[in-house]
Amino acid sequence: FNMKKIILLSLLFSLGCQAAPITAKSYIVSDLQGQIFQEHDADSPRPIASITKLMTVVVVLDAKLPLDEAVPLNFKLAGRYHTHLPRRLKTLTRHELIDLAMVKSDNFAAYHLCLSYPGGVDDCVQAMNTKARTLSMTRTVYTDPTGLDATNVSTARDLTKLMIMAHTYPVIVDTAKPKVDIQVKKRWWQFWNTNPLVRKGEDVMVSKTGYISSSGGCLIMLINTDYGQRIVAVLGSRNTHTRIPEALQLARSN
Repeated sequence: FNMKKIILLSLLFSLGCQAAPITAKSYIVSDLQGQIFQEHDADSPRPIASITKLMTVVVVLDAKLPLDEAVPLNFKLAGRYHTHLPRRLKTLTRHELIDLAMVKSDNFAAYHLCLSYPGGVDDCVQAMNTKARTLSMTRTVYTDPTGLDATNVSTARDLTKLMIMAHTYPVIVDTAKPKVDIQVKKRWWQFWNTNPLVRKGEDVMVSKTGYISSSGGCLIMLINTDYGQRIVAVLGSRNTHTRIPEALQLARSN
């Protein structure tokens, strides 16, 4: 009996040691009702990088713009808003732009979503800030639709409020897929999801990653766990390699 007890204790100790320390500067874990299970510095505004694109897509969907409308592409913008899209592509549907912005985190696609918004980019960004106030995201500010600007800031708690609302949009839920296929003439181009959990078939319902040098690794995600559905927001993780395992570790421990 004593030997079995020693082995069990040793196993539990080793499992505990395997849990890597969380490098994220802010994080929060909640359910869809807003109940908080764990948090750390969840009210400090930080740059959110491409998590910005989740709100970009929300306001575009709120505007009820036709998803099948062909949006002209201006590749003169590709210098700032980098993209892997082929230059011979003339248009993409709004739905394809949404997929690319959410799945691939394509800055060019996200910018064109706002460029084709009624009133253009300025009105689109204004709508993003108005939506944030409507959701009581009191410490959130949007200055551009892509997240490239470090002045796009939010908090882990505010992002939870955004996710609770965003998961009700079927088009957004549909972006939790491994890749986007875009046809250009006879060739198909594949754009893979920036969240490897989605590519590996984890039960992720909504996901948006982010990274710029000033933000560190960022992620907002709705995932099914053994404990139920969990929203996890991670801001300021060390890099793009730490944000995913840290978010998964947090989600599965609550």
